Amino acid sequence: MHTLVFLSMRQVLQCQSAACQALPLLPRELFPLLFKVAFMDKKTVVLRELVHTWPFPLLSFQQLLQECAHCSRALLQERPSTESMQAVILGLTARLHTAEGEAGTQSFCRKHALRVLDMTGLLDDGVEQDPGTMSMWDCTAAVARTCIAQQQGRSSEHGPAPVPVEVRVDLRVNRASYAFLREALRSSLGSPLRLCCRDLRAEDLPMRNTVALLQLLDAGCLRRVDLRFNNLGLRGLSVIIPHVARFQHLASLRLHYVHGDSRQPSVDGEDNFRYFLAQMGRFTCLRELSMGSSLLSGRLDQLLSTLQSPLESLELAFCALMPEDLQFLARSSHAAHLKKLDLSGNDLSGSQLTPFQGLLQAARATLLHLELTECQLADTQLLATLPTLTQCASLRYLGLYGNPLSIAGLKELLRDSVVQAELRTVVHPFPVDCYEGLPWPPPASVLLEASINEEKFARVEAELHQLLLASGRAHVLWTTDIYGRLAADYFSL
Repeated sequence: MHTLVFLSMRQVLQCQSAACQALPLLPRELFPLLFKVAFMDKKTVVLRELVHTWPFPLLSFQQLLQECAHCSRALLQERPSTESMQAVILGLTARLHTAEGEAGTQSFCRKHALRVLDMTGLLDDGVEQDPGTMSMWDCTAAVARTCIAQQQGRSSEHGPAPVPVEVRVDLRVNRASYAFLREALRSSLGSPLRLCCRDLRAEDLPMRNTVALLQLLDAGCLRRVDLRFNNLGLRGLSVIIPHVARFQHLASLRLHYVHGDSRQPSVDGEDNFRYFLAQMGRFTCLRELSMGSSLLSGRLDQLLSTLQSPLESLELAFCALMPEDLQFLARSSHAAHLKKLDLSGNDLSGSQLTPFQGLLQAARATLLHLELTECQLADTQLLATLPTLTQCASLRYLGLYGNPLSIAGLKELLRDSVVQAELRTVVHPFPVDCYEGLPWPPPASVLLEASINEEKFARVEAELHQLLLASGRAHVLWTTDIYGRLAADYFSL
């Protein structure tokens, strides 16, 4: 239920013109709740004026739009409204153009309190959105346009510069948007609107362009670099990594598809790999590392030994890991700190199974999120692993999609997992019993592409649901919808 204060604020905002006139008379303590109500109800006129007259040094979306004592709705978990986002940006622009003639007024004092506008943490699930919502890229573009326009406007003015405002955003860039975003970052360097990137995601971006962007970013603000589909290879990575390593507060580094020339070892390739390792040793705050689809067979010890501090999130999907890689990880200092582990696409069914079980044993006290998609785990391997798996008492998420498990295996998993009180989501495969004419052992490609008997699977779902009800675990989601469940972000764990 909403509190009386929340309902009162909603009533105040019914007439937006009157609410704007009343803002100077309202206690500043009401502004945070007014912002949430105006953002939620798309009261864009009031929202713009709230930003224009914000009386605190910080305006943070993560603080203002979260679930609170007045309203349980967490707006950060929803796609932001385009109207509301545009109103915030317009209010920011209005602040920067405040006339000097207001210098003696109470309004002027309020307008000049804001120093940081933090727009980070917006939902970006990667799916198509409706026209009424704003994606991460839309937000990036809107803020970038404001930076460019502000600098262009300042170049034609000669009056006193407005009080600078730092705008913290998560930036997403690809080949098509690179030049535009680079111009925005350059413009913000000498602008009263200073663009500060918290998380950078660069997709399919040439090496030289990636370096150029990294050189423009504030070293004190960036916490994550996420390079996707860049096919850098070890040579390209050795060029980029020293520019990344200068960000001493970096907590998350995600390097996707960087195998490239590492599949053809050479003297140059070894030199590049050693240089990469040396640069990785410069990070002092790194807590998450993702090296998806990188060939790390027999080299995981070299990579992880260079790091100064234990990792809390490690993603090694489709890295062709060997038993010695898992053995090293289980013995390393990283294992006892892991909150998130992704071993998808690595075959854990043979000689890797015992080292994998040892890794689970080492991580059992801290592990919250475990992803094992397409790991060739059949009933035999799963049942052998259950005694160790169920010791992970804090586990919230278990991903088993694409593994050749039967109905019996899934039922056994469900029964044994009852002891895991924190478990909330299990993404399981379609049982092998529900396929027709399945080869054995079935390749992951067959499990992902072959058709299933819908009637059989409907009965399986009903049985699983009854078992959950009988065990008092109806709140646990068992699903095959791998796309409907967003991977837990390290910073949200």
